[in-house]
Amino acid sequence: MTERDKDLFLLRRINEGDDGAVRELYAQYGHRLYAYALRITNEPATAEDVVQHTLVTVWKTAKNFRGESRLITWLLGIVHHTALKMIRNKTESLNETAQENIPENQPTLEEQAQSQETKRWIQEGLQSLSSEHRMVLELVFYQGLSLNEVAQVLKLPLGTVKSRLSYARTHLRGVLTRTQENL
Repeated sequence: MTERDKDLFLLRRINEGDDGAVRELYAQYGHRLYAYALRITNEPATAEDVVQHTLVTVWKTAKNFRGESRLITWLLGIVHHTALKMIRNKTESLNETAQENIPENQPTLEEQAQSQETKRWIQEGLQSLSSEHRMVLELVFYQGLSLNEVAQVLKLPLGTVKSRLSYARTHLRGVLTRTQENL
């Protein structure tokens, strides 16, 4: 049985109401879904919520999977849109509760613990990119999706994905070069 056949069988079982199939789906793809959600939201608790909402969405809409892409592409698309919606909702909520009283973001423990200069440079370079460019890098390099699959997940034309990837690479290369020259 091919990977595609296994995925289709798994979705068929989910569509038929098999709870075990959802657990299998989570066991197989949960880590990747969480990693992508965390990169978008930058908050572990929110990323967990995104994955939970994604699994509920899959439970309710498994019959809608048309099989035109890999299952992981469809799942990451759900994560992507769910995470963006949660961020939007959270931002709207913050705006309603006097955002000026919120203290500046403190660096995470991970950021404080980074001792290698190269990691810091790359982190700074990634942070200087827009979220649109970071998402393309995440999907290509961390999730291993093809450019066509990235276009499907982000619902963008292929040319836009290629352009964003090219810009992000060039920008990171420039940041790293400038940082090394300043040492």
